[in-house]
Amino acid sequence: VQLQAFGGGLVQAGGSLRLSCAASGRTFTFSNYNMGWFRQAPGKGREFVSSIIWNGGSTYYTDSVKGRFTISRDNYKNTVFLQMNSLKPEDTAVYYCAAKSALRYGDDYDYWGQGTLVTVSS
Repeated sequence: VQLQAFGGGLVQAGGSLRLSCAASGRTFTFSNYNMGWFRQAPGKGREFVSSIIWNGGSTYYTDSVKGRFTISRDNYKNTVFLQMNSLKPEDTAVYYCAAKSALRYGDDYDYWGQGTLVTVSS
């Protein structure tokens, strides 16, 4: 299983970026997985940003991004998106996508992408 995140870059404060994460794998059924975005800022631990359940019916956000970020998914394209608006310097981090099976209970994510760097200048 491979999760490839892209769309990061350098943006000024107040700007927008759209991250994408494409999932692939011979035995991987994207619609069986809840998807999440996490981030890790320089010198800090990894933190949860947002998640979306397998059918897109429910979404979750950490408080600091509510109202600014929107997560969505396209199960036909095996892709999850994170639209980030009104970006702030404190959003600067490496952003990772991750997949968690919707067919079992548990909080652990099964697969992780390689990360894409988002840098927000003030």
